[in-house]
Amino acid sequence: MKKLLSLTRAAVDKYNMIEAGDKIAVGVSGGKDSLALLYALAKLRDFYPKPFSLVAITLDYQFNGIAEDYTAIEALCKKLQVEYIVRRTNLWEVIFETRKEKNPCSLCAKMRRGLLHDTAVANGCNKVALGHHLDDAAETFLMNLLNGGKIGCFSPVSYLSNKKLYLIRPLIFAYEKDVAAAARRANLPVVKSRCPMDKVSNRQNTKELLKALEKDNPAVRKKIIGALERSHIDNW
Repeated sequence: MKKLLSLTRAAVDKYNMIEAGDKIAVGVSGGKDSLALLYALAKLRDFYPKPFSLVAITLDYQFNGIAEDYTAIEALCKKLQVEYIVRRTNLWEVIFETRKEKNPCSLCAKMRRGLLHDTAVANGCNKVALGHHLDDAAETFLMNLLNGGKIGCFSPVSYLSNKKLYLIRPLIFAYEKDVAAAARRANLPVVKSRCPMDKVSNRQNTKELLKALEKDNPAVRKKIIGALERSHIDNW
């Protein structure tokens, strides 16, 4: 966890992600990335020179109409002294039953973001922390290029003027393997996704493409991030 904490602080410092008095909502899906982010920010809070507070927010999709059990994450939040909010939703019903989306990921992401942002604002937060890491950034760049024909990626820090809310991504300097290792060492209570699109999405295909590219270009992910930074694309 020391390595991940160091990478988290490096990103926070470089992009001025945290200011004194911030109340940050951490989007916690239950996966390793969001749990590692929560853990790292809770540890950073203990010594960071700019005092800030945290709230963990989980959106329950209620797949097949069944509420997910997040008691292990609740226990972790209690241990970390972080307020924990679980918002039960009807996302599964709307996307898979009512609309019967053939390509549900785009609509799901849009609806999920809206619910997370609204929940954060309703609980007095001025920032939302998301668990995207370096691999996610490289994958998003390739997806935009190959599927949308454009150069771009999500930003380390972005501002939603309609919500008066900042989005921050403190794990952007960490590889997925770093995040996974930290989650294992800290024995974080990962909740396996019940989404029927898990491991079969366009992002998963892009992840496999990057793995293939790495056989001849071992540092391809880092090179993509370096290109984003040198070109100042999307505030990198």
